[in-house]
Amino acid sequence: MAKTPIFTGSCTAIVTPYLENGVDYEKYAELIDFQYAGGTSAILVCGTTGENPTHTAEEHDKLVELTVEKCKGRMKVIVGVGGYNTEHVLEQAKQAEAAGADGILMVTPYYNKTTQKGLVAHFTYVADRVNVPMIVYNVPSRTGIGVKPATYLELSKHPNINGVKEASGNIAEYALTRSMCGDDLVFWSGNDSDTVPMMSLGAKGVISVASNIIPADVARLCKLCLDGDFTAAAAEYFRLADFFDKLFIETNPIPVKAAMNLAGMNVGKLRLPLVEISEGAKAKLIESMHAIGLKTV
Repeated sequence: MAKTPIFTGSCTAIVTPYLENGVDYEKYAELIDFQYAGGTSAILVCGTTGENPTHTAEEHDKLVELTVEKCKGRMKVIVGVGGYNTEHVLEQAKQAEAAGADGILMVTPYYNKTTQKGLVAHFTYVADRVNVPMIVYNVPSRTGIGVKPATYLELSKHPNINGVKEASGNIAEYALTRSMCGDDLVFWSGNDSDTVPMMSLGAKGVISVASNIIPADVARLCKLCLDGDFTAAAAEYFRLADFFDKLFIETNPIPVKAAMNLAGMNVGKLRLPLVEISEGAKAKLIESMHAIGLKTV
């Protein structure tokens, strides 16, 4: 069954700005406006880049509700859910659905790693019990478990599993999966650096870290790909490639938050266990920012 994408183009995996004593909701609302002005198609709230594991249940719920409110009629809203307790993930998914989200992004379970058969059961259990469309999040570098092409093929048969955020970095396996699933599963790049090659093979956009600070550039890159102008897309990618690389010079979201603060966006500190960027990495990040025309304060 061919699936209609929840969104096409650029979706920002948005950072969470913090005050000393909690979330800076006023700043967060400003960030959403900045994304809309930059041509972003969707917002992923409470994802990895948003430091979701550090949030209280109250903070999580309020961020979701605020995002839905601010994005209504402007951008789609995807809510990050996931964990190694399937029933708890279902609770998160139901909260996202009740808040009016357009989709959920559900990461593979980590720590108590399961089998490929277990992955099918895990995602299916949640997809069976909510109506909000699901995006499967495959990021084996963080979770220690990857989704295989045959598993994707099985998941593609579920009417409520819309697609995949593919962040494995394995383009060959992605291409094989696309050949098997066709349009029965939508794909988005999970890495800024993979956007052009993945979109050349049918992905519908990217769930981006870089678009936190350069939303218009990432939206333009996606549009060039969607328009089939891969010569221009490659040129734009080459211009941004080093910056994409430097945003992962340390664990995400350490560099992107540093970049935003260096650019005067004032998104606050990180929450433990994440710590501030090292001086050496910061110097390389600043050099890369300047190279693409980003000013630092």
